[in-house]
Amino acid sequence: PVHTAFARDPRFTFILLRENVGKRKAQIAAIRRSSGDLVLNVDSDTILAPDVVVKLALKMQDPAIGAAMGQLAASNRHETWLTRLIDMEYWLACNEERAAQARFGAVMCCCGPCAMYRRTALTMLLDQYETQMFRGKRSDFGEDRHLTILMLKAGFRTEYVPTAIAATVVPNKLRPYLRQQLRWARSTFRDTLLAMNLLPGLDRFLTLDVIGQNLGPLLLALSVLTGLAQFALTGTVPWWTCLMIASMTMIRCSVAAVRARQFRFIGFSLHTFIN
Repeated sequence: PVHTAFARDPRFTFILLRENVGKRKAQIAAIRRSSGDLVLNVDSDTILAPDVVVKLALKMQDPAIGAAMGQLAASNRHETWLTRLIDMEYWLACNEERAAQARFGAVMCCCGPCAMYRRTALTMLLDQYETQMFRGKRSDFGEDRHLTILMLKAGFRTEYVPTAIAATVVPNKLRPYLRQQLRWARSTFRDTLLAMNLLPGLDRFLTLDVIGQNLGPLLLALSVLTGLAQFALTGTVPWWTCLMIASMTMIRCSVAAVRARQFRFIGFSLHTFIN
């Protein structure tokens, strides 16, 4: 329907690939045909606010910036309890994690639903991006994070623009959401290893942040498993483990509720069970 509506509009050029070759190859095909100074990547299930292009382009006026991303929200936020949690998760990921990283000059992953790139930087990196190998074969996941890491390795800054709002459809059922999260986690762990030699050249906060992102979930899983083991072997409830996880959860959610000025973030504590 989109092609039918816009194919004859001279403002648009459509590239129709013969088969579904995946996001990475589709991106590369479009980038190689592009001619503008800036390239905007938007996922097909994403709606942009009218001023997103202007706000991202203004940020990209600095030639030292290779990529900039906008703030993500769930367009189907009110659909289920899970979409409400994911919408809060996106707010936290953007306005805590990405905002903090941008403060120190390097957003570690410019998210696919709404990310603008400098075309001259992209053309320098396309061959590396296209030929990435993982476990002996061409990589078919983690495009957003890997492209951001390549930008940082090439010496460009990556930025976050909180006023550039993009709404995207999020999973409304637990099983597809967990599959998505597993895929993203694989990308995070893999590309963190690839970025280790990059970290000494960045602000020390980013090293601390990357360590926390990777060790945090593992330590949480370890504490849950040891608590379950204690209960199974001794029949006693691991109250200290429960208290520690509950305290950390409530502190985080309370801080988010104050910063966002929205009481609903207290409910994000339910996400701990999913996490």
